[in-house]
Amino acid sequence: MQSRRDFELYQAIRHLSILKELPNSDPKEVEEATCEVERRQKNLGEPSEMALLSRLHWWTVEYGLIGTLDKPKIYGAGLLSSIGESVSCLEANVKKIPYSIDAQNTPFDITTRQPQLFVCRDFNHLRDVLEEFASTMAYLVGGLEGINKAIECNNIATCEYSSGLQVSGIFCEALTDENKQPIYFRSKGPTALAFRNKELTGHGKDRHAEGFGAPIGRWRTVNAAPENLSNDQLHSIGITEGRKATIEFESGGIVSGRVEKIVRQDEKLLLVTFSNCSVKQGDRVLFDPAWGEFDMAVGEKISSVFNGAADKDAFLEVALVPKERTIKAPSDVKRKKLESLYQQVRDIRERKVGYERLGEIWETQQAQHPEDWLLSMEIFEILDEVGQQPALKERIAKFLKQVASTNKDKQTLIDWGFRLVEYHKMPEYRAIHERAATAH
Repeated sequence: MQSRRDFELYQAIRHLSILKELPNSDPKEVEEATCEVERRQKNLGEPSEMALLSRLHWWTVEYGLIGTLDKPKIYGAGLLSSIGESVSCLEANVKKIPYSIDAQNTPFDITTRQPQLFVCRDFNHLRDVLEEFASTMAYLVGGLEGINKAIECNNIATCEYSSGLQVSGIFCEALTDENKQPIYFRSKGPTALAFRNKELTGHGKDRHAEGFGAPIGRWRTVNAAPENLSNDQLHSIGITEGRKATIEFESGGIVSGRVEKIVRQDEKLLLVTFSNCSVKQGDRVLFDPAWGEFDMAVGEKISSVFNGAADKDAFLEVALVPKERTIKAPSDVKRKKLESLYQQVRDIRERKVGYERLGEIWETQQAQHPEDWLLSMEIFEILDEVGQQPALKERIAKFLKQVASTNKDKQTLIDWGFRLVEYHKMPEYRAIHERAATAH
């Protein structure tokens, strides 16, 4: 279940991300976009199911740690895909919190490094928490809680009766009894009725263009769920097509009018259509005879509430799609030349020939792309692995250390690069690497 505010926040975050990815973005635009994200985050209101689930996704699939709090390992794709954050996330200043369903209460900012991360014990723990969250979702809970979630999202949702009848629309009100159980609910605007995700003939948005009101619950004098009543049982209490009838609900609601049609599916009673009908709950008039026919939904309870229309094709539901498109900055001539140097080094690494050209490639990088350091690290790694050109290797190491001394973020990355080179020399790594190569 999602809300329009969720989508608006998503659009704001997406816009900010696009600006930050641009190589020459306007700092003023970035600042304005950042303020817009902060404003929408502060005015999000009660988070929807979609917002809560997105947080669980973020703190696990994207930014999850696994193992123990003091020595966790990374499994989140967002961490693994970031060279810097995959290092910094393991540092002591990033708070490590035992993973639980409470992670749903921690919002996130995709534009910056995370100040805290959640650590699950193992993947069974991860699954257990997700199932715990699922057990609270409206599609399983139904009832008043589910209806209220549909009302809060103010978007197209479906309430499904225990009879199987599905009501799809934008819900706006739920009446309850003294025990806080739902006894009547209303939608506003175009609404459609369906069964097993297939729209009922004659009950599309045209018939229910102004909304739909429906009672919920058992009928008085009947000792069974109303959806289970047979035709004979209906006749015994005066519910017959072509005759006037009155149905009193245990909640006190009264439906009175001429029965025009009785609708069943799979032996379940779904609808009773009345003409000249009045519907009252105490002193409140819920339906007036002047409003036309009343299609009375039948069902002891609302068993499920879920996002979107039951029959999406018939409802012609329009998905919310962001208008702004991502921008891929085209490579200029200089960038293409640097990419060519990377490709040459990659070819040498994979073909295991042409090591003598690494010096020439490095000199070109130094002359034409002095701001780049990662290619130098890759060349250093190759030279160390093959044990060639020690003088060149020493010059590259000196350059990398100079870069590290002037930039703290790059220092972390370069230090880890050197550590990786040393790790590759370890007998344990070489044994694993050789076995993998043999298997391949």
